[in-house]
Amino acid sequence: MPDFVAALFAAAAFCMGVIAFNALTRAVVQMQIAPSDLGENGLAQFGGALLLARVAYRYPRARRDA
Repeated sequence: MPDFVAALFAAAAFCMGVIAFNALTRAVVQMQIAPSDLGENGLAQFGGALLLARVAYRYPRARRDA
């Protein structure tokens, strides 16, 4: 898989990850399970989305190299 396609896939995974983690955070704060200081667009959301994007970027390469 060309690098630009893998980069586009990773960018899409990052965007979808941020949206999903923000929705999850909003739901958890509304159910009063998490502290109210856990805000949207925080380190937990972006960190999780970056981790998801890294996995999405590395996964096609690992399959190609094998």
